[in-house]
Amino acid sequence: MNIALWIVAGALAAMFAMAGVMKSTQPQAKLAEKLPWVADVSLPTLRVIGVAEVLGALGLILPAWTGIAPILTPLAAVGLAVIMALAAVTHARRKEPAAIVFNLVLLAASVFVAWGRFGPYAY
Repeated sequence: MNIALWIVAGALAAMFAMAGVMKSTQPQAKLAEKLPWVADVSLPTLRVIGVAEVLGALGLILPAWTGIAPILTPLAAVGLAVIMALAAVTHARRKEPAAIVFNLVLLAASVFVAWGRFGPYAY
């Protein structure tokens, strides 16, 4: 199970890192071509979401890998789960069911990592 948690955490970290870098560095107009919801938020909000995703991705891997404050790993997973829950609400308001499904998959994976690292497979 420890290996499964590492695999899921690694996959989540890669996806959130890529998405976060994209949201925190690319122009809003360019992002709006691929992510229509971006037009509904301000640029500072978009940048905060991006930075939060990058920090969450780092938090999934670095604390556990280095052994420095490993409690931050499940906390990062919870934070990313909250981001995905809020994203699902946003997509529900915009009537984007495919995006909601994707958000719920990432939410479930984040909850799985949080459960495992808070519970039976903590460091």
